[in-house]
Amino acid sequence: MMGRALLTVGAMATLGLIATGVLGYLVADVGSAGLHLLIALATCLLLLFSHCWIMFYLIGTGTAIKQAVADEDLSPDLVEETKELKNRSYPSLMLAIGLAMATFILGGGVDTGAIPSWLHQAMFLITLFVQLRTLWIEHLVLLDNATLMGRVEGLTAVSSTLPAAPEAVGEEDE
Repeated sequence: MMGRALLTVGAMATLGLIATGVLGYLVADVGSAGLHLLIALATCLLLLFSHCWIMFYLIGTGTAIKQAVADEDLSPDLVEETKELKNRSYPSLMLAIGLAMATFILGGGVDTGAIPSWLHQAMFLITLFVQLRTLWIEHLVLLDNATLMGRVEGLTAVSSTLPAAPEAVGEEDE
């Protein structure tokens, strides 16, 4: 459920990125870029929020699985699967975050006349492509994470219904 909510925020950030780009191409001159800047700021913050929270979510579920493996004596391969999910997603997440910030900062450079607008436009297109790719990777990783969490939940439910080991004979109660 939480994964879907975070993915929805990521999709909203992607739509915001597209809207920001459209507004950017409609700007007649640098002085009329106010709405473009406002939407860009909100979009960049939403994008950073969604990607960072997906990272924290994967860390949290990984920690929960690690604890369940230790408590219930489950296969350590389950912990390795959580690491693999993070390794699949973190590089794209970090790249999308970095490009979004760089594109926003370059927009400020265009506004002040320090850099040419084509550089900001090129960065936007690269950022949009990476964001779309990252959103797809997040989707796949969050699906796999939910499946893994379900498997661990099923394994812990089975292990909790097993009878407890008998106490050793000859131990005195204190």
